[in-house]
Amino acid sequence: MKTTSSHTLHKNEIDIINLGCSKNLVDSERLMWQLGKLGYHCVFDSADPHGEIAVINTCGFIADAKEESINTILQFINLKKKRRLRKLYVMGCLAERYMHELEGELPEVDKFFGKFNFMELLAELPPCNNIADNCNQHGNELVNNNELNRRILTTPSHYAYLKIAEGCNRFCSYCAIPLITGRYKSRTIEDIVDETRWLVGRGVREFQVIAQDLTYYGTDIYGESKIAELVSKLSEVEGVKWIRLHYAYPTHFPMDLLPVMREKQNVCKYLDIALQHSTDHMLSIMRRHITHDEQTDLIRRIRAEVPGIHIRTTMMVGHPGETEEDFEQLLQWIQQMRFERLGAFSYSNEEGTYAADHYKDDIPQEVKDKRLDILMSVQEEIAAELNKQKEGQTLNVVIDREETDYYVARTEFDSPEVDCEVLITKDR
Repeated sequence: MKTTSSHTLHKNEIDIINLGCSKNLVDSERLMWQLGKLGYHCVFDSADPHGEIAVINTCGFIADAKEESINTILQFINLKKKRRLRKLYVMGCLAERYMHELEGELPEVDKFFGKFNFMELLAELPPCNNIADNCNQHGNELVNNNELNRRILTTPSHYAYLKIAEGCNRFCSYCAIPLITGRYKSRTIEDIVDETRWLVGRGVREFQVIAQDLTYYGTDIYGESKIAELVSKLSEVEGVKWIRLHYAYPTHFPMDLLPVMREKQNVCKYLDIALQHSTDHMLSIMRRHITHDEQTDLIRRIRAEVPGIHIRTTMMVGHPGETEEDFEQLLQWIQQMRFERLGAFSYSNEEGTYAADHYKDDIPQEVKDKRLDILMSVQEEIAAELNKQKEGQTLNVVIDREETDYYVARTEFDSPEVDCEVLITKDR
């Protein structure tokens, strides 16, 4: 099929554009598996889309993410106007939160799907001719419940993200995620272990265990946190080499997880735990339900019980009410705690959140930006000093890819995309 601009559309090809976090990525991978069952060829995040259909999986977390999602949709609408695209579908967090507004403002999109009903997209697409005789014309009737967690991996074949839950019950002042995803919903241990075995059978050896809040896992269906039991069972699956934990929450941290991390050799000595701030004043305003001393004691206990652990955390600057004294104390605390991995972002006023409804966003953006730059400058020095201490050590690594002159690898202390990389020259 040729368009007026001589751009060739590939029949039965769907471009999948994924925006946002790794939890979104898992949704895109699951959708791609089901589309493959219908006979479609999916191309992931192509720089030069040629499919006759495009699906954009959006993010709606903060202002920058929403802007990126809208701009991406507009780019594909422009392709459609130029007849370089036949159908355009939008799914994910932005669509979940702003469905009606988007439908009114962007009528060029053929249909919007939210965070949890994106599989309904299959009903919009007839099976391709080569399999049409073997299935019902409505795609959603093709979905086998036993295959809902099967997916086409977009990561390198040796690692995958393993999503164990959706939603969040924490309701921090600044966060819109509970408004988008709703209350916490755990998957069963059996379901997660089954998916892990299936992924191992496809060559996956490294698992990034993810949820908005790992530490709450299981409370909704088992009556208590089951993250320690889950991680222990995952570590026993034959073929699992590394398990890495992302997005723990400090309040009511399940201490029974620590012996599992210490004793299981294939559980990485790595924990991603978002702390956000350090002063009692800010932790209270941000509705974190923890004090400075409790948070400090927790980090010290984690390090004492899991020797050699590397902690990744996230900090926020510029939240309403943050004074210069709060910020200076945050810097001092970061220098004291010396986190191996740390990211940060400035406050974004998100409608519907507690902060947006109860506080005035009165810190100028230039002040937020300055504080962010200062914080990251402090952390860069800490990270450089800690990395220098590894000189002369022998560490196990996994090689992610090959470049012209070197291999790009990671240690157990480094998660894909966000942490350090190890460059191994080929002349060694």
